[in-house]
Amino acid sequence: MNENDVPAGAIQEAERLAARSINCEPPGALARKLAEGRPLRVKLGVDPTAPDIHLGHTVVLQKMREFQDAGHTAVLIIGDWTARVGDPSGCSSTRPMLSGEEIDANAETFRRQAFHVLDEARTEVRNNGEWFAGMGLAEVVSLASRATVNQLLRRNDFATRMAEDRPLSVLELLYPLMQGYDSVMVEADVELGGTDQLFNLMLGREVQARYGVPTQVCLTMPLLVGTDGVQKMSKSLGNYIAVSDPPQEQFGKAMSISDETMPEYFRLLFPAEPGPDGHPAEAKRRLGRLIADRFHGPGAGEAAERHFNIVTRDRGAPEEIPLVVLAPGDPVHLPAVLVDHLGVASRSEARRLIQQGAVSLDGEAVREADVARARLDGAVLKAGKRRFARLRVTP
Repeated sequence: MNENDVPAGAIQEAERLAARSINCEPPGALARKLAEGRPLRVKLGVDPTAPDIHLGHTVVLQKMREFQDAGHTAVLIIGDWTARVGDPSGCSSTRPMLSGEEIDANAETFRRQAFHVLDEARTEVRNNGEWFAGMGLAEVVSLASRATVNQLLRRNDFATRMAEDRPLSVLELLYPLMQGYDSVMVEADVELGGTDQLFNLMLGREVQARYGVPTQVCLTMPLLVGTDGVQKMSKSLGNYIAVSDPPQEQFGKAMSISDETMPEYFRLLFPAEPGPDGHPAEAKRRLGRLIADRFHGPGAGEAAERHFNIVTRDRGAPEEIPLVVLAPGDPVHLPAVLVDHLGVASRSEARRLIQQGAVSLDGEAVREADVARARLDGAVLKAGKRRFARLRVTP
């Protein structure tokens, strides 16, 4: 369709759907796709390299939800095979490979948490193992022929590692091609991603063209800065707010966001809400309530704020501490209790908290992972600043 033939309504709809994005390439392509008058297939690929979704992930998921609400089809690709390679975007070294069991467990958690944002009934979920698991050598060679090494080395992270003589595996060179092949297999009209994904998304267009299918529009969203106010939100950096965090944890983390980055949180996470106005601390409280309400239901934010006031501001214990009745067994493995009952993400994270002295029983730091059962009956277990449980043991 000629650019001059695109209806004004399609142009306006494209501008609305591209709101808050950084890139929407090529120029005018989204409006031309919309002018075709059919539901578009909007793709987002995620590699389950970690179990939890944080607010940074939801920036792109919310954009996908906007497309859903406009009548388009969301295609969520769980990269159970690309996760075996590891997305090299922005990396200065080769990523370690995960086991198949780790990837499958992470994928199930990610899939479940994604529907805190997406409409499950209007989401097509695909695993890219559907096409990669059975791919033979001839097909891999065919895929590899769709791009040149020169093209791949235009990526800044690849070029930098080559120039500095740091390892760059052949698998990592294949990753952008595999992501592009996903677009071929699901017939993507639009692919979403963060700004660090622009190279991969644009290369996907070339892979589609080489396979003789219509090329996708590439739409990237800003990377949400973490609670440290410096680097992008990342679980490995510890500057994240997870979708699965308890509401009091989400509220408390929101209160640690820097004043400078807070407007970006409102703009990217709650665009329909008025931005910060007045004292920054009050704006952070409003943000914390909004986050808790979004992922735990109306009223969760107010309850989390009351908890914060008692535990953090007034340095006390919350009025209501959940009761946990421990299963039989002596000694009791605290990392399991922390994961099962206090919302800690994993046993490795729980062990890290114990080693750092961030876990206590009746106010006394616990340094061992296994604790005698008799010591726990009636004790208040605390993890970090805001997670509490009162323990009871069965006879």
